[in-house]
Amino acid sequence: MSTRVVRRKPAVVVASALTAAALVALSACGSSSTNADGPGGNTSSPAKGGVSKVDVKLVSGGSGDVCQLSTASVPAGPVTFSVDNVSATAVNEVELLSDQRILGEKENLAPGLGTETFTVTLGGGTYQVYCPGAAQEMTNLTVTGQAAPAATGSVAQLLQQGATQYATYATAQITAMVSATQKLQQAVDAGDLHQAQVDYAEARPYYERVESDVDGFVLPGFKATDNAGNLDYLIDMRASNLDPKVGWSGFHAVERDLFKDKKIDAGTKQYAAKLTQHVKDLDSISKGLTYKPEDLANGAADLLDEVQSSKITGEEEDFSHIDLVDFAANVEGAEEAFAYLRPGLNKIDASLAATVAQRFNDVDTMLDGYRDAKALGGYVRYTPAVKAKDANKLSQTVQALQDVLSSIATKVATNS
Repeated sequence: MSTRVVRRKPAVVVASALTAAALVALSACGSSSTNADGPGGNTSSPAKGGVSKVDVKLVSGGSGDVCQLSTASVPAGPVTFSVDNVSATAVNEVELLSDQRILGEKENLAPGLGTETFTVTLGGGTYQVYCPGAAQEMTNLTVTGQAAPAATGSVAQLLQQGATQYATYATAQITAMVSATQKLQQAVDAGDLHQAQVDYAEARPYYERVESDVDGFVLPGFKATDNAGNLDYLIDMRASNLDPKVGWSGFHAVERDLFKDKKIDAGTKQYAAKLTQHVKDLDSISKGLTYKPEDLANGAADLLDEVQSSKITGEEEDFSHIDLVDFAANVEGAEEAFAYLRPGLNKIDASLAATVAQRFNDVDTMLDGYRDAKALGGYVRYTPAVKAKDANKLSQTVQALQDVLSSIATKVATNS
């Protein structure tokens, strides 16, 4: 059994081997398929719309938890992974790997949680399904043949045009984050606590808008599973996910000093300088990002997962309590991705597109109720009192959006 690695978010990719299919892969809704029931080398057939399905079940066993795949082989093309933790206690995440690239992942998989899905487009070759903590952590998955040619026609052109335009948006966010973190570092270096707090709140949204696209990029010389080189960890790790072998780093190390300790010392300055450098590294590595339409859909769903798992819980901004700032940025990033897909999606399923748009409006309207121009980042602080009063309402409104958004990835991957 390999050593369990502490990481925090899905959709991690090594930039040197980046492909659009590897960028983001969460929360897409899969169709039924004719996959074989056992992992004995049977090959699944494409489901309706050309999407194959792999069921992954996590169960407890006498010699340790087991990660069971419904099939050992699928044909090239779009594949939906449906993950269900039935009874495993040592395993709470599943990753799809290829040459140390994490192409897709679902985490926080508590026993009995229900089925979680993600969709990726795969070419022929051998991949690994990685279940950290299982008795056998790695299981091979063979993808036969070549990926189907990209669809042509007006729908495909509209979707790809949207993906190309979104790439410009994502790149601009990362570049702007460089300037914002430099400004934060300048305030820290000057010892200006109030200005540093303001600048911290101003810098955070840039990462939160696009984190599903760029989280987990790895510095040269490191593996995807090594937090010491994982830029997502170095930039955005939280106290609850601290890897003791790597230690504090990034935004939240600075946040702790500014908001919990309310002081700036030599350590704070060092954290801020490293944060700026790592954001610059991310900017450099992520240049030239390209996407497929399903990447945008999966990424939007991933951002809403982030809202549910770390913003509504109050875990993300444990010291500053500006979780609603991050919440709004996650939603904005998801809404941008959807907006770029909508012209093509209107031709595929106009009713679904309209429903998703309305659900985004519902979330936006709800968030408007928490706006405060005088507060850091423009939103009220997400204090324990606000959380106790409103967390359920916030979660339910986001869930209604997630329920309809989750079906988009399969539709845009197949243009149907």
